[in-house]
Amino acid sequence: WLKPFRQPFVSRRPLVVHRAVAMGKKTTTKKGASTKDPVTRDCTVHLHKHMQKISFKKRAPRAVRVVRQFAAKVMMTSDVRIDTKLNKFLWSNGVRNVPRRVRVRLSRKRNEDEDAKEKMFTLVQHVPVESFKGLQTENVRDE
Repeated sequence: WLKPFRQPFVSRRPLVVHRAVAMGKKTTTKKGASTKDPVTRDCTVHLHKHMQKISFKKRAPRAVRVVRQFAAKVMMTSDVRIDTKLNKFLWSNGVRNVPRRVRVRLSRKRNEDEDAKEKMFTLVQHVPVESFKGLQTENVRDE
């Protein structure tokens, strides 16, 4: 009657996209080309669908973990750093009542530390919005 805890599926294979050329049979292979350059995007994370059947005392920690996994998947970096204001927003209603959605700014940056195992990291910041209606993922110009 107790379900065993299952981690969400995360593919370990690199992204490979095959595109057929219009006239010929040549195909091009793209492997993680976007991980090299710094970029900033605004995204909406729908937390409510990840909070189904999660016990009350585990909801806010799970929300932080879900945001971390989302940023790692979208930005293709394993080093994800969550801003303190985003953490405060996720915990703002207590451990039980996590906000249904959160708008985040994902910034992939170069790692200044020379002996780091990854050369890029992702900084996740909170973007306050009035309503989530009609919002889409947007690229943001770096300041």
